[in-house]
Amino acid sequence: MAKIFSRSFMIIGLLVILFIVGKYLYMKPKFINGEVAPNFTGYLANGDSIQLADFRGELILLDFWGSWCGPCRQESPALRALYQKFHGKKFKDAKGFDIISVGIESKRKSWLKAIESDQLNWKNHVSDFKRLNSAIALQYGVREIPTKFLLNEDGMIIGVNQSFQELDKILSARLAN
Repeated sequence: MAKIFSRSFMIIGLLVILFIVGKYLYMKPKFINGEVAPNFTGYLANGDSIQLADFRGELILLDFWGSWCGPCRQESPALRALYQKFHGKKFKDAKGFDIISVGIESKRKSWLKAIESDQLNWKNHVSDFKRLNSAIALQYGVREIPTKFLLNEDGMIIGVNQSFQELDKILSARLAN
C-alpha cells in the first residue's frame, strides 16, 4: 500500500511540474533580449496608423495591456511615472524615449475611458479590438498581459517583462550626461 501511495505521489508531483513548465513555455513571449523587434502597423484612436519602424532612433517601451486587466491598471501609475521621468530627456545613443501601448481590447469605449482615467498621456495607443487575437499580440507571441518589451534605438529588444525599477535603471544609465 505504501508503494502505491509513493508512486501516486511521485506521478502527481511530476504532472504538476510538467504543468508548470508547460504553462511557463506557453505564456512566455515569442521574442527575447537581443532579437530585433518585428515591425508592425497599429491604429490610433483617431484612425491614423503608426509603424514601429517610425520610432527607430528612440528607446521604446512596447506595453501590452488591457482596460479590463487588474494588474495592468495597477501598473498605470508606475508606467506614467516612467514616461514623465524619461520622455523629453536626452540619451547617449537615442533621440528620446516613448511608449507604445497596445490595447488588448474588445471595447473601444472601455479602452479610451481607461486611457483617460489612468492619465496615460502619451499619444501612441493602438488597438484592433481583437483581444489576444490582435495582430500585434499574435506577432509578438503575447498570451498574457501585462507584457512589456524595451527596445533600443536600433529596434533591438533589450528587456522583456522587466520591473519598473529595472526599466528605470536601464533608462537612467543611458541618459546623456
